[in-house]
Amino acid sequence: MIERELRPMQAVPDAAAAVAELIALYDGATSALRSALERFLGGGPPPDGSERLAFRYPELRVTYRPDGPLPRLRRATAKLQAAGTYATTVTHPFFFRDYLLRQLEALVADYGVAIEVGLSAQEIPYPYVLEAGLDPGARAVEAAELATYFPVPLLSVVGDEIADGTFDMVEGEPRPLALFDGVRVDYSLRRLVHYTGCDWREVQPWILLTNYHRYVDQFVRHGLERLASGEEGFERLVLPGGVVVRREDAAGADPAALLAASPWHRHQMPAYHLVARAADGSMQGTTLVNIGVGPSNAKTITDHLAVLRPDCWLMVGHCGGLRQSQTIGDYVLAHAYFRRDRILDELVPPDVPVPALAEVQLALQSAAAQVTGERDDALKQRLRTGTVVTYDDRNWELRFTQERRRINQSRAIAVDMESGTVAAQGYRLRVPYGALLCVSDKPLHGEIKLPGAANAFYDRAVSEHLKVGLAALDALRADRAGLHSRKLRSFDEPPFR
Repeated sequence: MIERELRPMQAVPDAAAAVAELIALYDGATSALRSALERFLGGGPPPDGSERLAFRYPELRVTYRPDGPLPRLRRATAKLQAAGTYATTVTHPFFFRDYLLRQLEALVADYGVAIEVGLSAQEIPYPYVLEAGLDPGARAVEAAELATYFPVPLLSVVGDEIADGTFDMVEGEPRPLALFDGVRVDYSLRRLVHYTGCDWREVQPWILLTNYHRYVDQFVRHGLERLASGEEGFERLVLPGGVVVRREDAAGADPAALLAASPWHRHQMPAYHLVARAADGSMQGTTLVNIGVGPSNAKTITDHLAVLRPDCWLMVGHCGGLRQSQTIGDYVLAHAYFRRDRILDELVPPDVPVPALAEVQLALQSAAAQVTGERDDALKQRLRTGTVVTYDDRNWELRFTQERRRINQSRAIAVDMESGTVAAQGYRLRVPYGALLCVSDKPLHGEIKLPGAANAFYDRAVSEHLKVGLAALDALRADRAGLHSRKLRSFDEPPFR
């Protein structure tokens, strides 16, 4: 067990000073770890126990000692549930600077909390400081030898117990300050690079998830148009494999050539980022991730995206329409989810309701009206609200005699394989969520997905559908604070969003 303190926790006067100290401590710890690695790989001695004390995440603590009742605040973030001390370890505090400041400044203003910063007992695993890989000139070293002298990732200390509410409160120990600690965040940041083919720093706070690559073509075209428009704030379009188009080059860029140059096929869930910043410097762009098909992929990617604390994720994919009155190309706005995906049954049991978020629903409906130009009854003909059933079996039709009764009982109007999982993950991990699906076939009414009809549908529908999703995110950006619903918070919620 590593000695608890290399230096004691130190009080800081305000949020800005706390974040500055976190950055300094993290930079010092990672620099020391990298230096020790380079020395060892160059043939020098390994670090001793004293040197390893420096390889630790910084810790952030806030303490609340009220002299009266707790304030009754109606916002959904930066709230304290009780008096006491709250703590978390932090990674990449420079990247998370805006997020940390927003949370801390609100806690100081409304609760008068005292803030402390220091080094924690949690070691930084050595792979998490080697984003660029090892020096090719370094000597070959077996992983087992590195694990003898350097901290390694341990599954025993990486988990979602805080988010899932299964952590054990220990008398005298601080309560959790955030849903994810430093080592859990670092674990997911590396997974994001692996799955998406992009630097995790490029992921934007407004996220579209899709299950068809054709949406990627339209997103790339959209990104180039926004960059070429000269609109303030837009900086670059980033594709898997490090392909980057900056605004000065967007007008002459060929979308097809860009997609051909990007090695997206090497990555399981390639991501595309339209990077933009608000006037205050905060990220305000949009990321599209082609998650592929199935609830397993949906859970995998959202497990990792959640550590970046995005403002919203929306599912814009295809579904099977279950009603005779629906037409290929109609939209389904999910108001409820009949979850037959089974992948989250232990974490969010099927009998736990996953509510629709009013802000997201209104934004999607308004965006559909804006993009299609249809209103009132005409819009109701194209866009239907209701329950979506999400399966883990793409060939559920082969057991329709078993599923027919449950579909009828749920009054489901559409079927897919991701939306219920995406919504349940948003509910579980406190990320606002929604789903607008496009009917691509009607399996119960003889309109199955045949190649000719499918291609005609894709050519006609994908562009409009993506535009609706993008317009909804544009609307949600206008009220960023109001989007984070209190519906997503538990009674013993950590203070940070």
